[in-house]
Amino acid sequence: MTTHDAADERLRRWRLVLGGDSADGTGRALTGQDAAMDGALTALYGGGGGSGSGTGTSRKGGGGRSAGLGASAPSVARWLGDIRTYFPSTVVQVMQRDAIQRLGLSALLLEPEMLEAVEPDVHLVGTLLSLNKAMPETTKETARAVVRKVVADIEKRLATRTRATLTGALDRSARINRPRHRDIDWDRTIRANLRNYLPEYGTVVPERLIGYGRASQSVKKEVVLCIDQSGSMAASVVYASVFGAVLASMRAISTRLVVFDTAVVDLTDQLDDPVDVLFGTQLGGGTDINRALAYCQSQITRPADTVVVLISDLYEGGIRDEMLKRVAAMKASGVQFVALLALSDEGAPAYDRDHAAALAALGAPAFACTPDLFPEVMAAAIEKRPLPIPDTATGA
Repeated sequence: MTTHDAADERLRRWRLVLGGDSADGTGRALTGQDAAMDGALTALYGGGGGSGSGTGTSRKGGGGRSAGLGASAPSVARWLGDIRTYFPSTVVQVMQRDAIQRLGLSALLLEPEMLEAVEPDVHLVGTLLSLNKAMPETTKETARAVVRKVVADIEKRLATRTRATLTGALDRSARINRPRHRDIDWDRTIRANLRNYLPEYGTVVPERLIGYGRASQSVKKEVVLCIDQSGSMAASVVYASVFGAVLASMRAISTRLVVFDTAVVDLTDQLDDPVDVLFGTQLGGGTDINRALAYCQSQITRPADTVVVLISDLYEGGIRDEMLKRVAAMKASGVQFVALLALSDEGAPAYDRDHAAALAALGAPAFACTPDLFPEVMAAAIEKRPLPIPDTATGA
């Protein structure tokens, strides 16, 4: 690329950023696909907030013409098609979220033609779930299809590694030193007895046998996922529901999934289909962590073999001291307690720092966890070893 071409490309990019009003200073006119891309950007970021055609105003918010996508689902659907043509899917997802927030398009997501045009992602699923109760019957099947596609993508990305990681953790946690012959882990037994190798016989004398408790044939651990369904936890609810279904598919783990706001709902019987779980939630409302933990505590029958995972921003609307006493009691009984401020790719949202510090003082540091890290966190909890808390954790 020549110096002139490079300068021209920089000018083109600045023109797209600034939006082309009289003060942008570029003097650059756009044609063809650049002009169409500029129109799609202006419709969302033009700053006027009206219902105009959405072309030719500044992204700085100072243009003379108003921005907007119009009031009808077809016009929004056309715009969604345009941005999918001009931008990569990661950018499309950001623009969709901005459109819902800036232009108040939540109501239009209740239109089937609108849903058919969107690029599905975790945040869109969260929005659909928050609109679930208001959704007309004509839209529900389309909404379920959108949610199912996102769930399938998450499962494809995470399920295999989760099962492999936790199967290894279950085997290690169940190993015994006086196994029956059929339960001997010969590979580990040989490695542990290499010092007893007899060269004249070409064999190892296994003074110490290492075995495992056939984890695949019996329930070895119980996991309780306790999920805050307040509005700020939408992405966490989606990921936790998928992980709950994956854990429930493993015979060696008995999995319970509980969601809560000011009420508590046990969705365990729907874990065979995470889409059903998600549509059983109701995002928004208050928070009563104490009540949710009280219910989870009542379901624990084998505390030494139980992992409780609380996923919440810790803004407690219930009885704070009782909540902390319940956590302390569960830990004293042998329960492995994990507190996640978020289970998402975005990191920790706003959260109650006093409650996070109080949990840390009880030996249950609260931290945000990405979906990719979650299998390692669960494996550590199952094996009763220190959790792999990220260096950026703020609740530890």
